[in-house]
Amino acid sequence: MKYLYFTMKSCNPCKTLAPIMAQVGQSVSVQKIDVDSQSALASQYNVRNVPTVILVNGSTEVKRFIGIQSKETYINAAR
Repeated sequence: MKYLYFTMKSCNPCKTLAPIMAQVGQSVSVQKIDVDSQSALASQYNVRNVPTVILVNGSTEVKRFIGIQSKETYINAAR
């Protein structure tokens, strides 16, 4: 399983979440996706708000988080 982390440079909540996702990335695979440069992927996963973090197993969505969560929330969801 891995996390798809949808973000954008001009988003202040995304900037707040960035160090949390960096810590999560030490335990779980995290793929950072800039919605401005990768809009097709954001559209594929129906991302309407940022930050959005989606836990996927292969290409299947397992869980979706919109907004900022704690590091523990992300790590525990991936277990």
